[in-house]
This record gives sequence, C-alpha cells and structure tokens, in this order.
Amino acid sequence: MIEIQNITKRYGAKLAVDNASFTIKKGEILGFLGRNGAGKSTTMNIITGYISATSGKVLLDGHEILEEPREVKRRIGYLPEMPPLYLDMTVDEYLRFVCSIKDVKPSYIKSHLDDITELIRITEVRHRLIKNLSKGYRQRVGMAQALVGNPDVVIMDEPTVGLDPKQIIEIRKLIKQLGEDHTIVLSSHILNEVADVCERVVIINQGKIVEENTLENLTHNISDSKRYMMRIIGTEREIYKALREIPGTLSVDEMGSKEAGSYDFLVTSDPQSDIRQAMFMQMAKANHPILMMKPMELELEDVFLQLTNDTGEVN
Repeated sequence: MIEIQNITKRYGAKLAVDNASFTIKKGEILGFLGRNGAGKSTTMNIITGYISATSGKVLLDGHEILEEPREVKRRIGYLPEMPPLYLDMTVDEYLRFVCSIKDVKPSYIKSHLDDITELIRITEVRHRLIKNLSKGYRQRVGMAQALVGNPDVVIMDEPTVGLDPKQIIEIRKLIKQLGEDHTIVLSSHILNEVADVCERVVIINQGKIVEENTLENLTHNISDSKRYMMRIIGTEREIYKALREIPGTLSVDEMGSKEAGSYDFLVTSDPQSDIRQAMFMQMAKANHPILMMKPMELELEDVFLQLTNDTGEVN
C-alpha cells in the first residue's frame, strides 16, 4: 500500500529523519511510535506530502508523492494533533469547504457528507458553529474532514489527546470501525491505546526506524528472559526457597497472597531454558500444589523503553 523508502530529512545541520524505511499494508491499523523529537511527526508530514524529504521516496500503490502529488494526496486523509478547523464556520459549512478543496463532485457532496456525519456521529451538530462544540465533538469534526473524499489511507496524530475517558473510549471504537474500510496510521503517546487498537507497530528513535513488527512478535522476541506468574499452595518462605533451587531460574519475586492458603510469585528464567516441567516436579516433590502458571509477555511500554533507551516519560 505505502512504501517509505530511505527517507532522510535535514533542517540545516540537524538530521530529523535518518534513512527511514518501512511499509504500511493495505487494510491494517499501524501504530507509529516515538519519543518527542524522535522524527515521528516529520515522517508523518512527509508521508502526507505536507513537507518534502531531503532524499528518499514515498510511494502509494506505486505513485510517488512528489511526482504525482494530487493523486497521492487525494487518497490520504490526515488528522493532525490540532485539527485544522475554522471555528466561525458551522460543521456543515466547514465540511463542504473541505469537499471543495478535495475536488469532491458537487452532485456527490450531500450524500457523501450524510454518510460521514452519520459514521462519525456528528449529524446532530452539523448546523452548529464549531467554536461552540466540545473538545470531543471538535475532534470528531477533524476526523470527518480526514474522511472527505473517501481516502484509502487515514493518518491520525494523537487523535485522543485532551479528551475525557468516555470520549477516548468512543474515539478508539471509531478508529477500529474505520479500520474495516480504510488503512489507518495511528500515532499516539498513550501506549495502551496503541496496544488496544493497532495490529502492528513501527518505532522510530533519533530519526531511525528501530523496530517494525506485529505486537505479538514484538513483545515476544525482544525479551531477554521468560517470566511466569505462579500461584502455589504452601508457606511463602518454603515456596520461595523451592523456586530458587530450580536450574535456569534467574529471579523470584514475591507478589503476596490473593487466595487463601496460597502465594503468588513472578518467576524469571533464562530464555534458553523451559523450566515449566522442572517447576511442576519441584513443587510436587515439596508438596506445594500449583494453582496457576501463566506466561507473562512484556508489555508494549517495556518494549518501547528498551528500544528507545528511555527511562523517563513516554511521548
């Protein structure tokens, strides 16, 4: 669908994007992650044609954005972090204006906007001034403009920023729904949101693409250990001692008691060792029945911090 080929962007001596390459597949919801200043917004602006790259290419189904800008831009909808709204227009006036600059056929505009406003659930505010709308409704209007012209690809930069929890849940559901008919690129600093909505992620750090993978593979492959959450009957001290004696065990963390007569432990083992059978045999020998053994994958936040070498706030 979209191929980003060796994109580099320089601002004087500053290298904002450094030879970045990745693909966006047709029909997927892709998460695009990076810390502040990592080159994420610059890359998204290059993909949308808002700015040009110093070198490299962006291809949409073989159409190069600089050689065929109208064809490519016609097929991409963009919702920036701050939606480009004209506050003194009504919602309907604004969306009709967007239709005009996107060359939507006049005979098609009414039915097209009826479909979009119903999908985005803003039909009841179409004749209200945008400046009088809540933050949540303004965000929906921004999403509506990104859908004008029925683009193949919709790129969203921080679509839930500043929204309340109820609005965030609604927008996430809407993004999933849009993913049924559009290819979606989602940039968000809320990693739980990416994990909930996206199928695959691309992570950029210091202008370089450091990872491109499915969420499942990403959290599985990067781990340098295996972790298991255990719930075992017995005394805490005796269970801890028995677990520590199992070959291949790197650490045992006591997690307290959540069920009467048992204790929870987080057991970390060498990635080359499968200690599950040894744990079962050891606990049976010590007369400590296992009530639960649950493999624990790394969370997306853990992966992000490892790949970006960051120990501070995620953005």
